[in-house]
Amino acid sequence: MKSTSKSTSKRTSKRTSKRTSKRTSKSTSRSTSTRMIIDAQSLSKTYRLGGGTVLALDNLNLQVQEGEMLAIAGSSGSGKSTLMHVIGCLDRPDKGTYRLAGEDVFKLSENRLAEIRNRRIGFVFQTFNLLPRMDALENVELPLLYAGFRGAKDRAAESLKKVGLADRMHHEPNQLSGGQRQRVAIARALVTNPAILLADEPTGNLDSRTGEEILALFGALNAEGNTIIIVTHEQDVAKHCRRQVHLRDGRVVADRTGPT
Repeated sequence: MKSTSKSTSKRTSKRTSKRTSKRTSKSTSRSTSTRMIIDAQSLSKTYRLGGGTVLALDNLNLQVQEGEMLAIAGSSGSGKSTLMHVIGCLDRPDKGTYRLAGEDVFKLSENRLAEIRNRRIGFVFQTFNLLPRMDALENVELPLLYAGFRGAKDRAAESLKKVGLADRMHHEPNQLSGGQRQRVAIARALVTNPAILLADEPTGNLDSRTGEEILALFGALNAEGNTIIIVTHEQDVAKHCRRQVHLRDGRVVADRTGPT
């Protein structure tokens, strides 16, 4: 009887151990996996220019995982601006597919695309695009008001605090430095908790020291889990990103990942 009891106990212990191991393995897999935020396949876009055509995107593929910080880099005419417009749902390609957080955006209506631009994509522009007669808090609050969020003022204030402007909330753009204006623009881009932060030449109108500060802010925001894409023609800016995607003639010619 003792022998049978021991044998049964061992078998039960092994089965329990296997089940526990499987559950642990599945849990670990879920915790380490990342979500695909951008999945763009075979993008092509042609523009008419004068009497001819320009191939801006040529069968381009791009995938971005949640939490990445990458630069889309290239010289003028490389296709980076066109790609940014497609990623930002500002333009549609002639061919190809684009899924944002699993959603096929090219099948959506214009109203639904406008909603995605407001809620799921945070834009940061080279020229800041702040409304001059509104203070920093009101500028950051605008996307929330358009989207019908409650508690917009409190949420806008928190976003400004995150970028280090708690003491500049009631200053209008002409009372702020270039770096402070760009921080307001970043706070506005973050305030809806978007899937991606899309920055177009974000240091282009800043001196080198202020530009470094803004790039450091992007790095800190990325460390908090934000997905950040910086479009630039400057290698000094691109090198701040762990992943660098280089374009030429509408194609990806290099896609490198490494330490910054």
